[in-house]
Amino acid sequence: MIRVRFEGRAACDAEGAPGETLLALAQRAGQPLEGTCGGQMACATCHVIVAAADFTRLPPATADEEDMIDFAASATRHSRLACQIRLTPALDGLCVRIP
Repeated sequence: MIRVRFEGRAACDAEGAPGETLLALAQRAGQPLEGTCGGQMACATCHVIVAAADFTRLPPATADEEDMIDFAASATRHSRLACQIRLTPALDGLCVRIP
């Protein structure tokens, strides 16, 4: 299992399986991420801000994801869409904030 720390109003630690999306884990853990488009990268309602120390552990965002992040409120240089992050053992201990 891969451990993820969610920070924000509903801070918690959660564990997910390899291959699961960060969005699915967040929703299962009761985090306030909508994922209105069902994880199809069409809405930016699953926007998260990855801790600076963890950001380089993620695979690079695609151009389409970067374009969608432009629509996210409070986007930063460490913003990602949770629907596009697949959990891997390399991401164990990942810390994200929900804006």
